[in-house]
Parts: sequence; C-alpha cells; structure tokens
Amino acid sequence: MAHQRVHTRERPFNCSDCGKGFTRSSDLQSHQRVHTGEKPFTCSVCGKGFTQSSNLQSHQRVHTGEKPFTCSECGKGFTHSSNLQSHQRIHTGEKPFTCSFCGKGFTQLSSLQSHQRVHTGEKPFTCSDCGKGFTVSSDLLTHQQVHTGEKPFTCSECGKGFTRSSDLRTHQRVHTGEKPFTCSVCGKGFTQSSTLQSHQRVHTGEKPFTCSVCGKGFTQLSNLQSHQRVHTGEKPFTCSECGKGFTRSHTLQRHQRVHTGERPFTCLDCGKGFACSSKLKVHQRDHTGEKPFTCSDCGKGFSESSQLLTHQRVHTGEKLFTCSECGKGFTQSSALRSHQRVHTGEKPFTCSVCGKRFTQSSALQSHQRVHTGEKPYTCSECGKGFTQSSQLLAHQSVHSGEWPFTCSECGKGFTKSSQLLAHQSVHSGEWPFTCSECGKGFTQSSQLLAHQSVHTGERPFTCSVCDKRFSQLSHLQNHQRIHTGEKPFTCSECGKRFTQSSNLQSHQRVHTGEKPFTCSECGKRFTQSSHLLAHQSVHTGKRPFTCTVCEKRFTQLSHLQSHQRVHTGEKPFTCSECGKGFTRSDTLQSHQRVHTGEKPFTCSECGKGFTQSSQLLAHQSVHNG
Repeated sequence: MAHQRVHTRERPFNCSDCGKGFTRSSDLQSHQRVHTGEKPFTCSVCGKGFTQSSNLQSHQRVHTGEKPFTCSECGKGFTHSSNLQSHQRIHTGEKPFTCSFCGKGFTQLSSLQSHQRVHTGEKPFTCSDCGKGFTVSSDLLTHQQVHTGEKPFTCSECGKGFTRSSDLRTHQRVHTGEKPFTCSVCGKGFTQSSTLQSHQRVHTGEKPFTCSVCGKGFTQLSNLQSHQRVHTGEKPFTCSECGKGFTRSHTLQRHQRVHTGERPFTCLDCGKGFACSSKLKVHQRDHTGEKPFTCSDCGKGFSESSQLLTHQRVHTGEKLFTCSECGKGFTQSSALRSHQRVHTGEKPFTCSVCGKRFTQSSALQSHQRVHTGEKPYTCSECGKGFTQSSQLLAHQSVHSGEWPFTCSECGKGFTKSSQLLAHQSVHSGEWPFTCSECGKGFTQSSQLLAHQSVHTGERPFTCSVCDKRFSQLSHLQNHQRIHTGEKPFTCSECGKRFTQSSNLQSHQRVHTGEKPFTCSECGKRFTQSSHLLAHQSVHTGKRPFTCTVCEKRFTQLSHLQSHQRVHTGEKPFTCSECGKGFTRSDTLQSHQRVHTGEKPFTCSECGKGFTQSSQLLAHQSVHNG
C-alpha cells in the first residue's frame, strides 16, 4: 500500500503545522519533530541529537570514519548511498532538476528548491538573535555559530576551527595538497567541485548573475550579493578593534589578522607568512616565475587574473572609478579609496617604531623594512637588495637597458607606466595636485605629500653619518652615496659615474645634444624638465621661496637652501685632501679636480681640457670669435 502511493502520489498524512503531506504515518511522525524540536536519538560520542535513528547511524560514521559507499570513477567514499548517487552526477554531467526561471540545472531536487528561493526572495529560516533570514536551514545552523562562537570541528595540523565537518575536510586539502577536481581545459586543480564549476566560467565567459543597478556580471551568486553592497553601502561585518566595516565575514576574519599579526600560511621557499592561503599561492609564483594570465594586446604576463583585468584598462583607457573631489579616474575601486585619503588626510596605518602614518597597509609594511633593514628582493645581476618587488623590476632595466614605456612627445623612456603618466604632464601642463599653502602644482599625489613637509618641517629620515634629515627615504638613500662614494650608474661615452639613473639620463644629453624640453614663451630648449620649470620663472617673475633672514626670493627650494648657508656659515661638504669646506656638493666635486688633475671637459677644436663645463663654454668663444 505505502509503495503504491509512490506511483499514485497520494499523501494521506498531513502535517497540522505546515500542511506538508506524507505517504506514511511514520514519515509524518519524524517530520513533526522539526516543529517540536524533539531529537530522541543522541550520539554517544558528541551528544548531538537527531530526529531519526537512520540519521544517527549515518552521523556516527563521522566519528568512525566509515564510508561504505565508494565512487567507481574517482574512489571517493561516502557515508550515504544517496550522497554517492548525487556525486556520480559530477562525472556523468547529469543535472535532472532544472530551474524554470533561469534554466540552471541541479543534481538534487533539494538543491533546486533552495535555488528557487533566489528568484522568489523567500528566506523561511530566520535567526532569533539578529533576524537575518536564510533560504536553507543548514545555513541558519551554521550562521548561529557566529553568535555562539562555536567551532566544533578542528584541524589537527594548524588548530583552525570550523562550524561544519565539510568545511574541515575541504580545509585539510590545504595541508595535504589534494586537488581532486581538475579543469579539462587548462588542467588547473581544485579542492572543491563548486570552485571548479565557478572556474570553468573563466573559459566559457559565462556570468549568469547580473547586478540590476549597474549591469555588472558575476560567475557566482555570492559575489553578486557582496557586490550589491557597493550600491547599498551595507557593511554588516564590523571589526571590534578599529570599527572598520566589511561586506563579507571572511574579509573581516582576514582583516582581524592585521591586528593580531597572525599569518598562518607560510611559504616553504622563503619563510614569508601570509594571512590567507590565496595570497600564499600568488606569492609562490614569484619563486616559480609562473604568470598564467597573459594580456592579448601586449603579451605581458600576470600571476593573478585580477591584475590582468586591471592592466587591460591601460590599453582601453577605461577608468570606472572617479574621485568626487578632483575628478581623477581610477581603474580599481581600492585605488580610489586610497586616493580619497589624500583629500581627507586620513592615515589609518601607523608605524609602531617611529609613529609615521600611512594611507595603505602595504605602504606601512614596506616602510617597516626601513627599521628592520630587510631587503627581500635581490637583483640576480649585481646582488643589490630592495624592499619592494616593484623597485627590483625597475632596477633590472638598468642592466637590460629596457625602457618599455616611451613618451610620444619627446621619446624619453621609463621603466613604469606610472612614471610615464606623471612625465606626460610636463608636456600637457596639467598639475592636478596643488599645495594649499603655496599653490605649487604636482603631477602625483605622492609628490604633493612629500612637498608638504617643506611647510610642516617634517623630516623623519636621518643620515647616520652626518645627521642630515630628509622628508623621503629615497632622498636619504641617494644622499648616503655621498658618504659611501657609490656611483652605480656610468656614462658609456665618457665614463662619468652618477648616484642616480635619472642623473645619468640627463648627463647623456650633453653628448647627444638632445634638449627635449622647450619654453613656450621664448623657444629656449633644456635637457631637463626641472631646468625648464626654473627658467619659466624668468617670464612669470614668480619666486615662491623666500629667505627669512634677508627676504631674498628664489625660484627653487634647493637654491634657497644653498643660499641660507651664507647666513649660517654652514659648509657641510668638506674636501678630504685639504679640508676646505663647501656649501654645495657639486662645488666640492669641481674643487676635488684641483687635487686629482682630472679635466673631463675637452675642447673639440684644440683638445684643451677643463675641470668645469662652464670653463669649456667660455673657452670655445676663442674659436668662435
């Protein structure tokens, strides 16, 4: 009788609470325990209760480890035969249950029923603590552990706790390295079948979840839900330490490691620790050199797909995120948020050693290496160490001679696209960042921040040899070469050496005769943009830097600083041969040629040598009449 109701679909036993029908009275009795909360069958190991004895028997296999139902395709074991049947559909590709709204297929009827609530908006399971609604009861049970803090499933390797046993099993693959789900297109392995399914959309281009506000598509529903909070401004997850809000709970958990300092994921090659496993995976590509994401326009490779997407905006010129204060556009929302701190003055990240504040945590981490002396990025050519990988990449062009970013106006080459963008403002005349104190304009916000120290007097970087203080670390590093005598950049024409590559580039124009910077007023040409800017004050009459002693005015800050030594009598640059002091380092260099006999400037007409270029220019008038 009971079996025949399977075919007739008769369900004579109805629940008085919710109206659900059943073919057998015993099934109704088991169901009613959902409403009464009765769980008469209890696990003797962990005390968990169940409404049916069969559920208890299945649960006990969690403790015994027994998995009597095995997949013939991949060997994976299951505690239930029904779980095996559902799993086998992964191999066969069968999805017999289809959503009538969007056509999405599912391997289980229960999965389809839960999915349909996405379209209907129904969330029948509500948290009694915070009122949040859920489409399935299992999500509610998992959520309630946010309030209780309970994480009953613990990893034996690292001690991390989980609210569900399935989450623990997935996590354990981080330690074992097991990735049983493989992409048939690119061979990439995954720890979960759901992650594989999402990944496959990278190849198919499918983005079935679309934002109704801006039309942006997503490969996963959870990503869409998180994205929608960008429009609503909702940040339901708040850090108890600093009050910062987040759109996702796992982003909050990762952020909290900033305060605790916890970095549970360690690189086996260099020992560097990371707060999340995804950052470790990306970092490991620094060692392997793997760059699986390639730009179709220029062939440049990237270790992350997000980096490729951001890079492609260089070619398209797309800047989706605009600053409401100054109108500057950005390719990433994170870059816009960091930029907005230029206007608000907010610097939430503070160095515990010197108290210096930063707008980004990454900038703080790089800065802390100033105190520790750590330089983890080393040049394979000359052994020079760097605190940031970007500095190493820029430095390597010194050896390769590669300048991939070239100005279309003057032909000057740069190692970074950001340097090219900043340089182009010399030709366009655009200075979007202006000092509120003196009105001076800058092409980059970082230059404005550095300049503001002129007015505040802040110079946090001190030379350990002469105690001279600097507003920027790079200025200190360049200055230290005066004491060490290091000049790593050599002119291939005359052998002259320089402390900075930019000085070498400017010097090389002496040999080539190139003067790419032209005054729009009088047509006079210059080898450096700074010389052009200084020259333009001849036409404008502007001298923004004033001596506080005699009120003499100067077009450049460096000229004012040199002048002030007339009043103070300071001569910080001393000749090691005769002890004579000088107010400027270049004057000392010229003087030292008296002792060395060096005459690097030679007349092309008669071969006579001179210690200074100005002497050569004066001499050439003899030949020119």
